Amino acid sequence: MTLIIKGDIAYTPSPQELVTIEDGYVVVGDDGRVMGTYSSLPAQYTPATTGTPTAPTLVDCTGRLVIPAFNDLHTHAPQYPMLGNGFDCELLPWLERYTFPAERHFEDPAFADHWYRRFVNRMWRVGTLRFSAFASMHTEATRRLMELCQESGLRPVVGKVNMDRNAPDYLTESTDDSLVGTEELIRWSRTHTPNVGYVVTPRFVPSTTSELMRGLGELADRYDLPVQSHLDENPGEVAWVRDLHPDIPTYADVYDRHGLLRDGRTIMAHCIHLTDHERDLLRDRHVFVAHCAQSNMNLSSGIMPARRWLDAGLTVTIASDVAAGQDPAMNRHIVQSIEASKIRTLEAKRGGNIGQTGKSGQAAEPPLTLPEAFHMATKAGGRFFGKVGSFEPGYDFDALVVDEGENPLDLPVADRLERFVYEGDDRWIERRYVAGREVPEPFAQDAGLAE
Repeated sequence: MTLIIKGDIAYTPSPQELVTIEDGYVVVGDDGRVMGTYSSLPAQYTPATTGTPTAPTLVDCTGRLVIPAFNDLHTHAPQYPMLGNGFDCELLPWLERYTFPAERHFEDPAFADHWYRRFVNRMWRVGTLRFSAFASMHTEATRRLMELCQESGLRPVVGKVNMDRNAPDYLTESTDDSLVGTEELIRWSRTHTPNVGYVVTPRFVPSTTSELMRGLGELADRYDLPVQSHLDENPGEVAWVRDLHPDIPTYADVYDRHGLLRDGRTIMAHCIHLTDHERDLLRDRHVFVAHCAQSNMNLSSGIMPARRWLDAGLTVTIASDVAAGQDPAMNRHIVQSIEASKIRTLEAKRGGNIGQTGKSGQAAEPPLTLPEAFHMATKAGGRFFGKVGSFEPGYDFDALVVDEGENPLDLPVADRLERFVYEGDDRWIERRYVAGREVPEPFAQDAGLAE
């Protein structure tokens, strides 16, 4: 049955184009895909007499914003319980003192079930309806996260974290156990969680041996799966990789030589301190670069030169990096990405040293605009999942209906979108749709989250 949503529509077909239609319509077909957006409803879609089986369903959201749902390509589900902790540390001490002890708890299936319910519920609340999540290294807990995501109606990808070196004993598996557990989950997911994809997940180069990385690359190739990991986040991490692989020229090349930069199927988070060679390699492999501005500032990692990477042809998305990012809400990360780019611009104008390691006095780069950053958090990230993140014809209708309450200034749609991005929260989101289907709140009672 055709679905028609009436409201104030905003979406970004391109980074430079914000389309707004006040009091417009989105028409969605039986397959959950957008058929078109209109300022007035074409005659063929006019709802027929009530009760007619073929009559379109009209959802009247007059006065509310209708925008694409958010897509977050980098989050850590088992870090959700530790939001807001450890930000006096840089990356490597933060992992040792806070992250690894927190992830250890997920060896307990009951603990995992409780916290993963809360995590999935929170993602629904903030309007992030597709995401790419690191689980922990625990096979059963990862299985439970995938089951809960399937039950929720959200459509993420999830991966068991793989670590066989340079981690606490309680989080380190043998290479064989890590590969066997990963393949078991891959096969299981194809039957049991058809709407939740599997993503091959080496934590990062320092915690995975060459044997494990090579085995994971072979699994990704055998089952035609995407890959997610971390790259060039922190100068200390970059130096550590150089020490571990002195025969390989760059951090990105380590992944590439082990079959983990799959063309158009790989997410690399952070990518702050890329060399020119790495930049070109990621562009040529069509890697999705997940920009985590809040996390990078929290852990003093640096500020990604997002404008430079976009101009160089990289696919740059915006991501939360929970829990190094303390807020799962993607509108907050849009704001911090814009603010971080403004800091880079100001520092460059002053001749400061900010951004890539060893580079200073860069020419000032224009900061990100709101349409660009909104595009990065919707359509650019949605491309990882297919035709997702826009209201162009043929795109899955993943959408949020936003009621921002009283609008005394009678703002135009573009300004109201900006107001939601900068000021809004989950209480403003009235409805959520995934592939044309409205998704109700998951697990509120079980997770103790009901109002």
